[in-house]
Amino acid sequence: MNTTTKQIAERIFTINEHNDVLFEKLALELFRYHAENNETYRDFIGHLGVKTKGISKLNQIPFLPISMFKRHSIGIFNAPPEAIFLSSGTTGMERSQHHVASLKLYEQSLHQCFHQFFGKEKDYCILALLPSYLERSNSSLVYMTQKLMKKGGHPDNGFYLDRLTTLSKVLKKNSEKGVKTLLIGVTFALLELAEKHPQQLENCTVLETGGMKGRRKEMPREEVHDILKTAFGLKNIASEYGMTELLSQAYSLGKGIFQTPPWMRVYAREATDPLSVSERGKGALNVIDLANIHSCPFIATQDLGHIHQDHSFEVLGRMDDAEVRGCNLMVV
Repeated sequence: MNTTTKQIAERIFTINEHNDVLFEKLALELFRYHAENNETYRDFIGHLGVKTKGISKLNQIPFLPISMFKRHSIGIFNAPPEAIFLSSGTTGMERSQHHVASLKLYEQSLHQCFHQFFGKEKDYCILALLPSYLERSNSSLVYMTQKLMKKGGHPDNGFYLDRLTTLSKVLKKNSEKGVKTLLIGVTFALLELAEKHPQQLENCTVLETGGMKGRRKEMPREEVHDILKTAFGLKNIASEYGMTELLSQAYSLGKGIFQTPPWMRVYAREATDPLSVSERGKGALNVIDLANIHSCPFIATQDLGHIHQDHSFEVLGRMDDAEVRGCNLMVV
C-alpha cells in the first residue's frame, strides 16, 4: 500500500454505524484519489463530463458500471495483485475479474463484518453447500467460506455440495448435541437438501447466497425461505449480499432485509439516469465499499432494490438487460 491507501485502510474499520461524517470524509478522499490515479475510473468520469472539484457530497459521486470489471483490470496497483477473483459463469460468458491488491485487507473486512452479524467463527460448526476451495479457489465466496472455516476450527467444518447424506448426518448430530451451526449454501442446493433430507434443525443458522438461474426455475426469495423454514423448522433464513467486485458483504438475518457493515453503504439510482442517486427509495442499486481501496469503491450494480430510512435495503430483482450470473453458476 502507498501512504494514501495505508492511511485510509487504518481508518475505515474504525467507523461505527452512526458515524456518517467519517464515512463521507473517507469516501470523498477515495473518490479524489481514484479520480486522479485509477485510469479506468478517471476515463469514465471524464466521458461523463464530471468535474472532480465539483464533487462535495456522496450522491454526486459517479458510480462505475459493474460490467467494466469484465473488460478492464480495474484499480491502482504498485505490484501484482495477491489474488484475482472471478465471477461465476457458464461457458462462453464474460466473467468479471477483481484484482485484489491486499488479501489482508479483504480478510479484515470479512471477519469484522462476520463478527458484527453472527459473532465469533469459533462458536460455529460451519458447513457449506458450495464447491471446495481446491475446486474454485478463484471464487470470492468460496475463499470467504474457507477462511471462516479455518478461523473457526471445528473438526466438521467443510464443503458438502455432493455429499447431502453426510451433511444431513452432521446436521442431525449437531442438533442432538446442541452444537451451534452455520449452514452456507447456494439456493438450489439448499432446496435440494430440504427436499431430500428435511429435519428439524436446532441451533442452526441457514445462510443462502444466491439465485438459481440455470439450475431451477426462478422463485421469489420469500417463497424459497418459506420452503426452507418449513423443511428445517426455522423461524428465519439468513441471506448474504456480496459479489466478486466487492470486498465487503451485506447480510440479512431474516425477511430479506439487508444491513451493511459501517464501511459499506447502498444507494438507489434512477435506471434511466445514472447520475441521479438517492439515499432512500427504489431504484437500481449503487454500492460504496470503502474496503475496495485499490480497485474501485463506487460500483453501479445491475440489481434493483429498495433503500429504507435506516439504510437497510431489499433486493427486488435484476435489471432486464443483466446477464445470468450468480453463485449458483459455480457448480454447473
